[in-house]
Amino acid sequence: MKTTKLNKIVAWSAVLFFVGTLFPYAYGAVDGSLKKLRTLVDVLEFVKENYVEVTDTDQLVSGAIKGVVEELDDFSSYLEPKDYKELKNDTKGEFGGLGIRLQKVDGFITVMTPMPGTPAFKAGIMPQDRILFVDDKDVTDMKLDEAVSLMRGKAGSKVKLTLSRKNEAGEYEKIPDITLKRAIIVPEVVYHRMLPDHVGYVYLVDFSGHSSEEVQKALADLTKQGMKALVLDLRFNPGGLLNGAVDISKLFLPDGEMIVYTKGRKPEYYQEFKTDGDPLYPDIPMAVLINQGSASASEIVSGALQDNHRAIIVGQRSFGKASVQQVMPLSGGAGLRLTIAKYYTPSGKLIQRNYRDKTKADEGGIFPDVEVEFAPEDEAKVFMQYSDIIYTPGKATKQPEFKVKDPVLDQAVEILTGKITLEEAKAKAEKAAQERKAKKEGKSETKKDDKAAK
Repeated sequence: MKTTKLNKIVAWSAVLFFVGTLFPYAYGAVDGSLKKLRTLVDVLEFVKENYVEVTDTDQLVSGAIKGVVEELDDFSSYLEPKDYKELKNDTKGEFGGLGIRLQKVDGFITVMTPMPGTPAFKAGIMPQDRILFVDDKDVTDMKLDEAVSLMRGKAGSKVKLTLSRKNEAGEYEKIPDITLKRAIIVPEVVYHRMLPDHVGYVYLVDFSGHSSEEVQKALADLTKQGMKALVLDLRFNPGGLLNGAVDISKLFLPDGEMIVYTKGRKPEYYQEFKTDGDPLYPDIPMAVLINQGSASASEIVSGALQDNHRAIIVGQRSFGKASVQQVMPLSGGAGLRLTIAKYYTPSGKLIQRNYRDKTKADEGGIFPDVEVEFAPEDEAKVFMQYSDIIYTPGKATKQPEFKVKDPVLDQAVEILTGKITLEEAKAKAEKAAQERKAKKEGKSETKKDDKAAK
């Protein structure tokens, strides 16, 4: 009897947690919900008493809470005390590194290239060097991510590397140990080059703390080279900081224009983000490239430029990830990450895509003005070329040769240079889409006929 009473107390505590913490607006419907809540208590109690193995009541309650939150969307989550503590540490702490791009080659942790200005570059670490030990710990048989974690640490702390390097005969031999001081690494997030017909090209990897200033540097360089039109490539860009998206949008949009706004159930979750000054590049003809890997801040920028008729969007429909999460502490050291608002483009289009509800398949994401079909695996090869950029201390940087065909970029350049009008490009894209649809439907009908014949 004591056990049963204890179970009921624990179960009802969970119920009160749901009602009091997760559903603060549901009190008006409590009477209608109590039956379901009683069912939950009965299930918890029955499992506790009759399951074939001994169960942990705390784990059962945590599992129930997770189920409630995960039912909401793909981005809300219940954080166990351990996970919540790690989340707080990740957002507060600064972790340093050495600035090396690594790869596993012939079973060894191998330096692909040191990044300019980083501790590794300044220490003279060379491409193709092999890392054998980190602080005297053998990493030769270690997984790449495990070895990388050993090299990371608090900025300012020191780490010792034991390396081997090719000699004149092409054989690897150990070199004197190198001790480096870890630093905050600012990875390259912007690549730029001039295309034929004075079309500038800027590829933005993500929206980090330095994205806006790096884009401005790239644009200034391209302007000196005589840039007459611009392609901003946001394909495979997963997003990042909101202020980065806002700052980059301000480079091209007039004063007072809406960039994006958020809206939730509470009035205080409504927030507008507008331009507040004259843009540096108000008139340059512009195209933005997106694909299914473009998300979050990428969609904010492309949506703002599209809705304000500032740029044409070329590529494929974007991913559709633009919601605001708030993290709140809960009793017992746990936490709750809850979606409180969603992002909307200036014209009111919802950016967040609902992958669970098939009836809303046409909502969310940014739809390109000109759709260009490009298989993801082929498109990825375009960006893998940037991984071939090698930095060698004491030598000039050799830029990669861009040999992979890129129909999305080619289409954007044709429109910007007047080789094809926007209307012609749209008509061409629409025709291609109809042909793909007919081909798909034809295959579907063939499969049905084959099944019927059997």
